[in-house]
Amino acid sequence: MLNGIRRAGAAAMLACSLIMASCSPATEEKAKPKTEFKIGWSIYAGWMPWPYAQQAGIVKKWADKYGIKIDIVQVNDYVESVNQYTAGQLDGVTVANMDALTIPAAGGKDTSAIIVGDYSNGNDGVLLKGSSNLADIKGRQVNLVELSVSHYLLARALESVKLKMSDVRTVNTADADIAGAFSSPDVTAAVAWNPQLLTMKQEPGAHEVFSSADIPGEILDLMVVDTATLKANPNLGKALAGIWYETTALMQRQDKEGEAARAAMAQLAGTTPKLFNEQLATTYLYADPKKAVAATTDPALIKTMTRVRDFSFAQGLFGQGASSANAVGMSFPGGKTLGDKDRITLRFDDSFMKMAADGGL
Repeated sequence: MLNGIRRAGAAAMLACSLIMASCSPATEEKAKPKTEFKIGWSIYAGWMPWPYAQQAGIVKKWADKYGIKIDIVQVNDYVESVNQYTAGQLDGVTVANMDALTIPAAGGKDTSAIIVGDYSNGNDGVLLKGSSNLADIKGRQVNLVELSVSHYLLARALESVKLKMSDVRTVNTADADIAGAFSSPDVTAAVAWNPQLLTMKQEPGAHEVFSSADIPGEILDLMVVDTATLKANPNLGKALAGIWYETTALMQRQDKEGEAARAAMAQLAGTTPKLFNEQLATTYLYADPKKAVAATTDPALIKTMTRVRDFSFAQGLFGQGASSANAVGMSFPGGKTLGDKDRITLRFDDSFMKMAADGGL
């Protein structure tokens, strides 16, 4: 089911985060140069360019250019893909910004986000029955996948109308069950993502009162790579950037080739071209490397990651050993940092996107 896998398994995320964060920060190891790499992905509209690129020979084209081999590996469960990356079984993985912070980075795995691929621009939403006024959520039970981006979206929605998390009662509901739960007369508030969100909007009296389109650029989807591996093998970053921008340029085309590429991605995701295009409509894809660089160097990214880390710490996602939201350090272009400068484990690296923007790949 397209997009349903991407953010499922909040309990698994929490368990992994607590286990990893309880460990001491990993000692930075010097990775050796190598020629073969594994990159993990799971089903989500914004990540389908990766398996399509492998199928279409684009991965091989760029890997051959740099004398390496890249295997784009599907992992059926999103959280498991991030766990495999954190455990060193994958050299890189597709991941949302919040999860990159709370799983590998919080666990001490030095991770570089080298491609900011997209942001949710309406793929996630808050629904109310019987009211189009977000403030009417106060006092209600809200069904959602706890400790996921839905939980974060709810927090941002409440903040926009000067309410707190304590003003509602959340009920943990699996993404596979949330559409069915919302069809019950007893459930009058929920937060969900597509494709479930599209179904839930059709319920009688349902109103979308807040969505990820109201917080553009905050729910980001990334390609991250192990920092030590990247330092020892910069050609991996170059090849991945080349693959991404060639493929996204193709899928943006409004001709037979573009249509065929999108249809192939839909098939790989197990959905129809119509549903896949609906998902893309609420996904802001950074197909232009110049726009991706601008987003990564914008001070707004630091504000976003401040909100994300504060929420994550408040929910216990940094583990029991974290004494403050500053426990996990992050770095950004221009030498800017956030949190513990001596424990930087999440790095937003725009260098490969810049190469693509400047035609230097």
